[in-house]
Amino acid sequence: MDANLWLVVGLGNPGPGYAGNRHNVGQMVLAELANRMAANFKTHRTNSAVAEGRSFPGGPGLVLAKPDTFMNVSGGPVAALLRFYSLEPSRLIVVHDDLDIPYDTVKLKLGGGHGGHNGLRDIIAATGTNDFIRVRVGIGRPPGRQPSADFVLKDFSSTERAALPNLLSDAADAVELIASDGLVAAQLKFHTA
Repeated sequence: MDANLWLVVGLGNPGPGYAGNRHNVGQMVLAELANRMAANFKTHRTNSAVAEGRSFPGGPGLVLAKPDTFMNVSGGPVAALLRFYSLEPSRLIVVHDDLDIPYDTVKLKLGGGHGGHNGLRDIIAATGTNDFIRVRVGIGRPPGRQPSADFVLKDFSSTERAALPNLLSDAADAVELIASDGLVAAQLKFHTA
């Protein structure tokens, strides 16, 4: 087993009907990472689609995983992936949407609560810990009085879609930097940009 292996989980909902939703931005980031690694997702026995590779030759190993479950029940597949790859939660990076961060912004943190995010809530419950790294991809707040649940299940607006490739690239860069240089180095880059 690779001593420098990371499990990177992109949260979202399964199926083409959800693919472009704001809530699926975590899985969009994983698609960007897989493309960079020239890796393909394959069905895995942990109820996930998994792609494995390195972001650069000799770099840390990355296991990219997209749970095949709905967002609110992501914990089971994540716990199963940690067991399958014999990894501690400290080697887990979860990429997810965050309403409390402005659109087109990436923030990184270790631990903390779920902040009302049901995917994180289920992962914390299933793994028994909150001691994992989060790559928080800002999607902004819903306009007016639109309920948050409706907002996250809508596709990005045309204006947002124009900036989306840069946002996905930034989040993918953050994952790669965490894996290669550590969380603090990545925070120094992304929290001061």
